[in-house]
Amino acid sequence: MTGQNNSLIDRHRAVMPSWIALYYNDPIQLIRGEGRRVWDQDDRCYLDFFGGILTTMTGYAVPEVVEAIRDQADKILHSSTLYLIDAQIELAEKIAELSGIPDAKVFFTNSGSEANDTAFMLATAYRQSNQILAMRHSYHGRSFSAVSTTGTSSWSPSSLSPFNVSYVHGGYRYRSPFRDLPDAEYIEACVEDLENVLDVATAGDVACLIAEPVQGVGGFGMPPDGMYGRFNEVLKKRGILFISDEVQTGWGRTGDHFWGYQAHGFKPDIMTFAKGLGNGLAIGGLVARKEIMDCFRANSISTFGGNPIATRGALANLKYLEDNNLQQNTAAQGKRFLAKLSALAETSPIIGEVRGKGLMIGVELVGPDGRTPNVDAVGRVMEETKANGLLVGRGGFYANVIRMAPPMSVTESEINEGFEIFANAIKKAAAA
Repeated sequence: MTGQNNSLIDRHRAVMPSWIALYYNDPIQLIRGEGRRVWDQDDRCYLDFFGGILTTMTGYAVPEVVEAIRDQADKILHSSTLYLIDAQIELAEKIAELSGIPDAKVFFTNSGSEANDTAFMLATAYRQSNQILAMRHSYHGRSFSAVSTTGTSSWSPSSLSPFNVSYVHGGYRYRSPFRDLPDAEYIEACVEDLENVLDVATAGDVACLIAEPVQGVGGFGMPPDGMYGRFNEVLKKRGILFISDEVQTGWGRTGDHFWGYQAHGFKPDIMTFAKGLGNGLAIGGLVARKEIMDCFRANSISTFGGNPIATRGALANLKYLEDNNLQQNTAAQGKRFLAKLSALAETSPIIGEVRGKGLMIGVELVGPDGRTPNVDAVGRVMEETKANGLLVGRGGFYANVIRMAPPMSVTESEINEGFEIFANAIKKAAAA
């Protein structure tokens, strides 16, 4: 099987773009999954603590979700938004209610990038402005408009943009110039920076600010609770919309709240979602107040967005999440995991910070000076965890952050198992 895998790697490199990265010195193919475990082409089993980049929300091969997909596949796969789709309407009703946004309407897309792209189109049309605020160290997707608002240069292949974008401090605290301030003072410093950017760097008629409550690709950086609520107070005085990018933080992933924005004590004007909703099916979308969602003066459609099979699967996935109290499980297992990792950090010279909420956990690795990004150590940790049956991710501007986000159904014994593998990998990497 190894020879076949080498051939597959060669074929991948021959026909796929060079900028699509593969993890590991010897990349693997995942053939099947069950619960929180996956198997590769050589039938090696791994505990998956990255879940397809936070997409496998409830677990692999969940019978209720599989059956809903199978049942719909036996009927019809596609019809388009030109026709009524019962599951699409039902899912929209449920998401509108769950969103917390008053008088909400929902539009479905195929990904988080497309959802954010649509949110920008709505905000700029509603406000008649191409000026946008975004957070430093942010990531909002791969589309042209999403890349142009991403505050991480390593994920921005072009300086061209349909917008005039200004970036604000606050989403990533560890390397912020305000990092040593207490929470309340940190928030006020970031609010002052926001006001200064609005006064100095914009023409005033800004369309929106977009922010991830927890920065995903940025390495799970996050501000103190309440900061975005204070930002929203400033924005509302100027009529500026707030877009909460919940592509990674939605559906209870942060544990204590169903949406990441709820930790900040306000309600956004627009909220985008994707990833975990489909548990692997291609579905995303956005929620907005009716007056904003209906502001377009032109026709539009979404050929594949909210298609019958994706919405049937998503409905079954949400039902499974609710019926099995996975948000509560996420809060409990996340706190347990964070406590273990924080204790590990106290004894490890290469861990600069452990941070996260629920089952969104980042471990930032540093050099001997306790600050320099330690990219090499991340590579060693990932190879060691893979060799011992654990899959993790990486992120951060310097790619020096280990990201862990198991399916929300992860058990206590699996947290313990994953932690032991990870702790041993950290110790070996530190000794190298």
